[in-house]
Amino acid sequence: MESIYLKTLIEAVKTGSLSKAAENLCVSPSAASRRIKFLEDQYGYPLLDRSGPVLKPTQAGSLVFDKAKKLLEIEQELLHGLTEMGNKPRISFCCTPAFGIAYLSSVLKEFMMHNADLNNLKFFFDMPDKVVKGLKEHLFDLAVIEHCACLDLKEVLTFPLPDDEMIFVSAPSLGIESAVADLDILVQQRLYSRNEGCCSKIFLDSNMQNVGRDSQEFKQIIIYDDLHLIIQAVLDGEGIAFISRSVVDKYLDNGSLRVHRVEGFRHNRNRTLVVPHAKQIDTNLMNFIGCIFSAFSLTLPELETTISQPPPPAIF
Repeated sequence: MESIYLKTLIEAVKTGSLSKAAENLCVSPSAASRRIKFLEDQYGYPLLDRSGPVLKPTQAGSLVFDKAKKLLEIEQELLHGLTEMGNKPRISFCCTPAFGIAYLSSVLKEFMMHNADLNNLKFFFDMPDKVVKGLKEHLFDLAVIEHCACLDLKEVLTFPLPDDEMIFVSAPSLGIESAVADLDILVQQRLYSRNEGCCSKIFLDSNMQNVGRDSQEFKQIIIYDDLHLIIQAVLDGEGIAFISRSVVDKYLDNGSLRVHRVEGFRHNRNRTLVVPHAKQIDTNLMNFIGCIFSAFSLTLPELETTISQPPPPAIF
């Protein structure tokens, strides 16, 4: 079976939408639907519950989803090994969804302007702990992560980037005026969030605990695994989100969203460029790193003076 069918199921479950899955995979919704139908015919069970506004996996769908992720991880390792054997120039880059949405497009545009002959580029999105694991297993050449918890970074080179600011956002229609909002007002709203294991949710839970509160105080918590769906729900005035400012800057600039901070919250989290310690930094990779630094108005010489130093201690 071609792995693209399993990838389609994974995207459908993650996004809760066949149309969004199709968009992420660059195919038509009907093509995505046919792939899911093929899997259901192949396994003899319905894999998606289509009864609600958001697609959810059935019991059989959850089983296939879990096994599919493992199969695709094995496929990635296989492809990585074959690529290394071929010794062809390539870049495999992984980042968190927040960085991908806010910066990857501009980074790639600048890189391709001067490196158009490099046609082996791979991009992946994952949570910080899984990104670091992939780096240590040499699945990726470099990565950018935003993180707020203790990560084991002893076996990798780390280079600090400007912090990522996490803020509450709401649509003007909700009527929350103050930039420094009363937490009692915010918890009366529906909160749109990513899954329990994501860094932003962990960061929010930690902040709530630090001010003697609990995330369960929010009127309702809606979990989406796709940032686009979260942003759209907030734009539609359906609730609030605790989200990376870089992801929603354009909506704050045009007035579609309002920013809210909470007294006593730590709103900034670390953002770090990470490279495997044993990785050979060739010209293409150095150029790509330079484009990442350029996105934050930092210059490559600052990186070049640091690249040969021993790895710093783990970042908390």
